[in-house]
Amino acid sequence: MSKKISYRGTLAMGLEERISLATIRGKIGYTITKFEMISVSPGTANVEMVGKITKVKDPNIGAEVKFTNSNLLAVNYFRDGTTNERPYTQTIIFDNEKFNQDIFVNITDAGGATIECNYFIELETINLSELESTMLTLKSLRDISVSPGTPS
Repeated sequence: MSKKISYRGTLAMGLEERISLATIRGKIGYTITKFEMISVSPGTANVEMVGKITKVKDPNIGAEVKFTNSNLLAVNYFRDGTTNERPYTQTIIFDNEKFNQDIFVNITDAGGATIECNYFIELETINLSELESTMLTLKSLRDISVSPGTPS
């Protein structure tokens, strides 16, 4: 039986946060169902925030997004400003990606602003068989040893 769990937090620009998901046996798997962001002070400053969720710690935190990065799980772009223009957001989630280890979220402002950003992540839990658990754990270990941006 699957259930939804969620995480929320606030990050300063250019920082990364680890979301602890790993279990001793790795029999619980996850997929991302939602990834949302909003500035801590919406409508008061021009922001162009890029948020990424990855399987491993991102050595190159920044606004660049490459779908060839096999460690990328989801991306969110949030734009807001002080004009009457409506805020804009776009989210892309690779929903076919299962994982059973910790994930990492980071946020950067493509325009150079330094305002903190709130994030909300919703995950769906999946019960894994022994074989699936072993395969996901081994894949995770392999992904750690492969440099980000390298296709798997």
